[in-house]
Amino acid sequence: MSDTYSFLDKIKYPDDLKKLEKKDLIQVSKELRNFIIDIVSSNPGHFGASLGVIELTVALHYVYNTPYDKLIWDVGHQAYGHKILTGRKNIFHTNRKYKGISGFPNIFESEYDAFGVGHSSTSISAALGMAISAKNNNENRNIVAIIGDGSMTAGLAFEGLNNAGSENTDILVILNDNNQSIDPSVGAIKEYLLDISTSKTYNKVKDDVWRILGKINKLGPNTQRIVQKIDNSVKSLILHHSNLFEALNFRYFGPVDGHNVVKLTDTLEDLKKIKGPKLLHVITKKGKGFKQAEINQTTFHAPGKFNKDTGELIKIKSDKPELTKYQDVFGETIVELAKNNKKIYGITPAMLSGSSLKLMMKEIPERTFDVGIAEQHAVTFSAGLAIQGNIPFCNIYSTFMQRAYDQVIHDVALQKLNVIFCLDRGGLVGDDGATHHGVFDLAYMRLIPNMIISAPMDEIELRNLMFTAQLKQNGPFVIRYPRGKGVIVNWKKPFKEIKIGKARKISSGNELVILTIGNTGNIAQKAIKKANEKNISIEHFDMRFVKPIDTKVLDYVANNFNKIITIEDGTVIGGFGSAVIEYFNKNNYKKNVIKLGIPDKFIEQGTQEELYKECGFDVESIYKLILKLTQNISVKKEKI
Repeated sequence: MSDTYSFLDKIKYPDDLKKLEKKDLIQVSKELRNFIIDIVSSNPGHFGASLGVIELTVALHYVYNTPYDKLIWDVGHQAYGHKILTGRKNIFHTNRKYKGISGFPNIFESEYDAFGVGHSSTSISAALGMAISAKNNNENRNIVAIIGDGSMTAGLAFEGLNNAGSENTDILVILNDNNQSIDPSVGAIKEYLLDISTSKTYNKVKDDVWRILGKINKLGPNTQRIVQKIDNSVKSLILHHSNLFEALNFRYFGPVDGHNVVKLTDTLEDLKKIKGPKLLHVITKKGKGFKQAEINQTTFHAPGKFNKDTGELIKIKSDKPELTKYQDVFGETIVELAKNNKKIYGITPAMLSGSSLKLMMKEIPERTFDVGIAEQHAVTFSAGLAIQGNIPFCNIYSTFMQRAYDQVIHDVALQKLNVIFCLDRGGLVGDDGATHHGVFDLAYMRLIPNMIISAPMDEIELRNLMFTAQLKQNGPFVIRYPRGKGVIVNWKKPFKEIKIGKARKISSGNELVILTIGNTGNIAQKAIKKANEKNISIEHFDMRFVKPIDTKVLDYVANNFNKIITIEDGTVIGGFGSAVIEYFNKNNYKKNVIKLGIPDKFIEQGTQEELYKECGFDVESIYKLILKLTQNISVKKEKI
């Protein structure tokens, strides 16, 4: 046991925490914060969000009887402290690593993880389901949802609040208000919460009312109603409007200091005695306790490796030329296009920095919109812009686009509107794991009529696809690209229009053909290079488009090759390879097509390279497959 963690080293599970005096929780919180700083500085992960809820996490596990009582963390970025206090301290160094623990709450990992999360705004709905189940089974079980103010911008959160209020269930929603998701929170909800949290008059009077409500278990029902009326009147009089949450039949308490662990503990103990739907408004600071994270909250949301003493970000030194992230290629290119085309708009749901639309926001703010964590709204808002003759580039991470599928079908594709969907983080994203891999997009978009679906192999192709998309005027256009850096140093070339549905030949050969979509073409090229060194001749097409697919190339391939490999960073069920096989079947081509891609299972966390290997389309796996398939093959080719 170290002196640095004299309390924390004694805590394996919450029962150990409960043995301490309430005053000791201050030191526990300090040690827990330092432990996270120690680990995450060298093993990168989500940082600022967990530091902001340290005291809240300690108080929750001190007051509630977990795992019997249920804590449902929204998104899960803030759950590191929770994991450390629930039996995972000694393996926390494996967080987000291959075969290690998940970076998010995961029901298969621990009984203390009451609900698996990763996408925002699910906590209230899940908590309601658990609360109703507890009620109907006569279980005296406390149910608590912890949701950030950024997640409150999503419609699902309000659907849950509305239903929970009407059911009059015994549920506590804790609103963690730090005015920040990844980028600063936006919209009317943010302004509303800011109004409450900064009203000095209201907060002074509120403390007096709170002292009465804290003793409410000693009062009769009539007195309870009187006190509640006084509280409501004070809020309406001072804030000049009724309380939004109480309009949804939630008893509103707060705001309270989210970094006063003793006060939080007292507050939660009081709230356990009050039945019905309740909302506790907690004010926190994202990155609390680490100066650089408090100042640069967006950067330190997930900063990578950093010096824990100075806060300086640690960059990996390399003799190779610096490559550009695909998101930055998008960000710089849309600014370039928008300056020449005043119909272009940029839209993102709370991912200004992640998508690099912040570059357009800086240059052309009147045509750039961060709509908050509201993917459905982002898509239909884009449809509204498009129907008026504008050209919206709607940039949404692939995994989050799943949340707006109906809007893509009903509001965009059905009406053949010119919305350009830029799906960032397509494919296996790495250490964020199963909740964040964007592996279903090629399959689910391919099902929809009127869609054009493309994926660039490199940065130049991304630029040219964006240029081409804004010229096209008869329906939605999907451009899907991966997380991480590209492959070309000097990618900022003059724009060239790409013919819709036209593939390109990357290399010629006569023994076997490989068809790729998107960034998998770069992996295939490395494998082909190794095969060439063995005098194996491989033909390779970068198909560029999944829909419409280049049927001329497919006819040529079917007439000239018996061994065909398709490679995609997406699901093998229903994706690019399936499109190839469907075309062959339709045209009675009897061919052996081997599909490489994501198998029919959820892939957990790890580096992209580790996950490519697990799925069988890393360089070495492709190379070994080529060797296996090219033994004793002789093919006579026609010309394309």
